[in-house]
Amino acid sequence: MNGPYDYGYWTMAIVMSLVFIVFAFSFTRPKHWRDWRTFGAFAAFIVALFTEMYGFPLTIYLLSGWLTSRYPNLNLFAHDTGHLWQTLFGIGEGNSLAAHFNALHVLSNLLIAGGVILIMSAWRVLYRAHREQRLATTGPYAHVRHPQYVGFVAVLLGFLVQWPTLLTLAMFPVLVWMYARLARIEEHEVRARFGAAYDAYAAQIPRFIPRRGVRYENPGETTAEPVLSSTDLNPVR
Repeated sequence: MNGPYDYGYWTMAIVMSLVFIVFAFSFTRPKHWRDWRTFGAFAAFIVALFTEMYGFPLTIYLLSGWLTSRYPNLNLFAHDTGHLWQTLFGIGEGNSLAAHFNALHVLSNLLIAGGVILIMSAWRVLYRAHREQRLATTGPYAHVRHPQYVGFVAVLLGFLVQWPTLLTLAMFPVLVWMYARLARIEEHEVRARFGAAYDAYAAQIPRFIPRRGVRYENPGETTAEPVLSSTDLNPVR
């Protein structure tokens, strides 16, 4: 830390922001204005997150008076304090090892890693469906209609569990709403192109939250129309 109110790890903040923004861009390839708007909101979330995680701890600064009064022995601007849920719940108590290997941090890592894996897995299915000119209904799409959006939300939620900030907490519900709205708009486009085949698929498979024991088992109907339109941020459209 370069000073009492500044972590100062700006190179790390820039590198980590670029890693996740480039990752998101490579799997979404925004084309329409609504895609760019959602991608821009995701990028803003990532920049805000890593700016506070490695650059300047704005949330800790704004809450410093309250935190000092409630936790008088807290090393307020130690980097581990930025794991705010752990600080508030008294997990770790200044032990850096405990701060990174407790249940909350493990949950965070699982959400982020699981979200990334889901996004990549869904993209592979979607890409094959595009090449074969059919609707994507296998892999993650056999369980939910919008696995890529579910993956992005899981990544965002994982970061909130690990390093909450006032700005990202405010942005999270807005991003969830944007993904949900975008999903509904794209469903209308897919329905217009695939007709009854998509209706049969949508009638069985939930939009975002999988149901136990529910899996799409009749993909043959989805090849009736030789046109693909994604129900996610299509990386190839």
